[in-house]
Amino acid sequence: MLGPVASDTAPLVIGIDAGGTRTRAYLADGDGIVLGEGAGGPGNAMSVPRGELTRHLVAAIKAAVPADRRGAVRAVVGGFAGGASDAGPEAGYELAMTCLDTALTANGIAARSIEVLGDIEIAFASADGTPTDGLALVAGTGAVAARIENRRRLYLSDGNGWLLGDGGSGFWIGREVVRAALRALDGRGPWTSLVEAVMAHYVGTPGGPYLARERPSRHECELLRHRLVPLAYAEPPVRLARLSPLAVTADADGDEVAMSLLDDAADELGATVAALDPREDEPLVAAGGLLGPHGPLLGRVTARAEEMGLRVMPVHEGGAGALALARMRLVKHDAQPHGS
Repeated sequence: MLGPVASDTAPLVIGIDAGGTRTRAYLADGDGIVLGEGAGGPGNAMSVPRGELTRHLVAAIKAAVPADRRGAVRAVVGGFAGGASDAGPEAGYELAMTCLDTALTANGIAARSIEVLGDIEIAFASADGTPTDGLALVAGTGAVAARIENRRRLYLSDGNGWLLGDGGSGFWIGREVVRAALRALDGRGPWTSLVEAVMAHYVGTPGGPYLARERPSRHECELLRHRLVPLAYAEPPVRLARLSPLAVTADADGDEVAMSLLDDAADELGATVAALDPREDEPLVAAGGLLGPHGPLLGRVTARAEEMGLRVMPVHEGGAGALALARMRLVKHDAQPHGS
């Protein structure tokens, strides 16, 4: 919700959360009151081409910042998927910084301070009190954890992408949903309502022997299996993440296969956190579609984190953290002697 209109002369800040699905920009005053919001397309600095990333940033900033307030913006912090400055030469830091600078200029904004961070750093900063040190775990389409020190990531666990890692992520769950359906159809696994759910997802309309509560005939299962496999392979692999809600629904309905699958996903995420050598009573900031407030895996992952002595702090997304860090830069800049 937007706050009251600030003074035209008060310094303003912009926080940007640029993720794999969309880019969000927020305008706030020095007290953190949000004055404007805007959205654009995907903002992953490692996968979105330069021209597209710039356009998405321009659109988000334009919507968030009224034309008559752009001259008051003093500090900007953008958190980009793939945008961490210490992620190696192949990471997207330079691209993110260049595109952000271009987008700000296109909108007539000449901020004194511009900073680009990784998305996990602004997610961590979104927790209450803007913590300085601890752990962060982000699980949406992908999954990654980080140890944070002085509000910068020290090192990562997982985040290796759909092909090589991202254990417990939305992609991982979606892939396991299809595998469970195939195991049920060829007899390697127990019958599950996920067969019905997966076939309905790909075919579009329920109907056929997969609606049975018990395993259909071997011939019918074979027909379904031969229909399902080409449909799954016809789409880009990462789109398997769209099937992860099927496991959540089936789990709520008491399906034991789905229950076990989500338990395994939580185990994967717990192992990702455990690899960071957790310390007693330190915070674990949890973010992403699977772990934010009311996220479908939050309860399971919280139980595993508490066994490690961690305090779980779920956050909605990284926009609040980007604004908090931008406000800190505003205060730091104003505190510097003139001419320094």
